[in-house]
Amino acid sequence: MIKLVKKINWMTLLVPVISVILGLLCGAVIMLVIGYNPILAYQSIVESIFLQPYYTGETIRAMIPLVLAGLAVAFAFRTGLFNIGVEGQLMAGWLASVACAIVFGHLPRVILLPLSVLAGGAAGALWGYIPGLLKAKFKVHEVISTIMMNYIALYTTAYIIKNFLYTEGERTPTIPAAASLASPFLANLTQGSRLHWGFIVAIIAVVAMWFILWKTTKGYELRAVGFSPDASQYAGMNVSRNIILSLTISGIFAGLGGAMEGLGTYQYMTINSTFTGIGFNGIAVALLGLNTPIGVVLSGALFAGLQTGGLTMQSNAGVPVELIQIIIALIIFFVGSGYVIKWAMGRLTRKGHK
Repeated sequence: MIKLVKKINWMTLLVPVISVILGLLCGAVIMLVIGYNPILAYQSIVESIFLQPYYTGETIRAMIPLVLAGLAVAFAFRTGLFNIGVEGQLMAGWLASVACAIVFGHLPRVILLPLSVLAGGAAGALWGYIPGLLKAKFKVHEVISTIMMNYIALYTTAYIIKNFLYTEGERTPTIPAAASLASPFLANLTQGSRLHWGFIVAIIAVVAMWFILWKTTKGYELRAVGFSPDASQYAGMNVSRNIILSLTISGIFAGLGGAMEGLGTYQYMTINSTFTGIGFNGIAVALLGLNTPIGVVLSGALFAGLQTGGLTMQSNAGVPVELIQIIIALIIFFVGSGYVIKWAMGRLTRKGHK
């Protein structure tokens, strides 16, 4: 029995690895077909990330919101919920953090910076609480409500910026220096990249997810409700309250991701005509990372590396940067086809034993 469990675990862990390999191989085939050199393309990505400090810093910078968005999706998954509203929660957190920094810009840094970060998390929590309440009290499926909340966030943030925080350039004013996560030290260390102190927030969030879900009684309740609501109800757990709490905490992670963009990368927020895409990429990051904190970090690093390294792939190998999005889509496709991969691995294993 123990051998069987170990075998299943290894097969589960191998699915994302095989998915990445297959995605890269299919990407290489596409490059060959349209006349590009895949070896040169992938070599340029690896060399830029590991040998050029600027791209190293940009990769870590891109990881920050991706990891936080991935944690938001993974936390909800672990509690039996599918939070597709991370994009909206992230945008709400982005605007709230920037607005807080601008409105309370007279406060000292020691108060203003934490307050602005907390404002981002609180806005994300609110945007997660609403669909949690709708599901718990009115049985509204979270997929439908969170999708709708994305659009509400998109147009609400645009309205607020245009009517209350508008400045030239279709954006808010730049936040005060006292609320900024930008770091001249990190920028100099990485030859002018936009790497900022937000990576510390991402690390804390990773540890927080692990601690909440696996080291606390409430985390056990949340996972139990996700595994079997009926059994949890029979055991005396408050299923409705745990559903609301789960999506609220998930929203906090997403809101913090938006705050990192507003206070770290950009220092402002623009009027968006479409979604940022970070929240939706967070779904792929969570799936590839098997909804585990460490897995989310590793998959976030892969996605950020592909996105950042794709720029050098275009300049060094002439490969269109859009091909990176195709490769990412292929990786997601193979992750979604995990059952087929496990079936094929099982067949090969049985043949090997014979």
